[in-house]
Amino acid sequence: MCYKMPEIYQPEEDSYLISEVLKKELPKILKFNHELNFLEIGIGSGINLKAALKSGIKKENILGTDINEEAVNHCINLGFDCIKSDLFDKVNGKFNVIAFNPPYLPEDEKEPVDSRRETTGGEKGNELTIKFIQEAGDYLKENGVIFVVTSSLSKRIGFDYFGYNAEEVGHKNLFFEKLSVWKLEVK
Repeated sequence: MCYKMPEIYQPEEDSYLISEVLKKELPKILKFNHELNFLEIGIGSGINLKAALKSGIKKENILGTDINEEAVNHCINLGFDCIKSDLFDKVNGKFNVIAFNPPYLPEDEKEPVDSRRETTGGEKGNELTIKFIQEAGDYLKENGVIFVVTSSLSKRIGFDYFGYNAEEVGHKNLFFEKLSVWKLEVK
């Protein structure tokens, strides 16, 4: 019998990049707090939930959300606590770490409408990420951190304008774009 993968965002270069960054960065944070609470917005296949678990975060301290109910059900079947939510709409509580690999490409009318939800971050590509970082601070515990992916194809975001110190903690150069993972801390 062949297992059919649900219609969810499958890991690509951006997913693998943030997953590797989390595996490197989370153990450093865990040294100072063994009870980290981890939230991932936009869980897709669950690759970053697995990275958090492998990094030492307790499964009961991991929460995932996605706007796609199939992704939520898939990750629940993997044993993670997950809820259907559009960004933070259904999220309660505060977290030490929040991760997000958002849709970040600028709107392209040639792209099929059904795939835009997974890839398009708005007209300039950064609108969804900006909405996320504007809301994320309300869900961070003191000294909490955010990990977020950006692309050189979308308009650059001035994280400091939104009250964050930003450090690029990972990147990958592709032939047509540069993907970056940013570690954000509230100023």
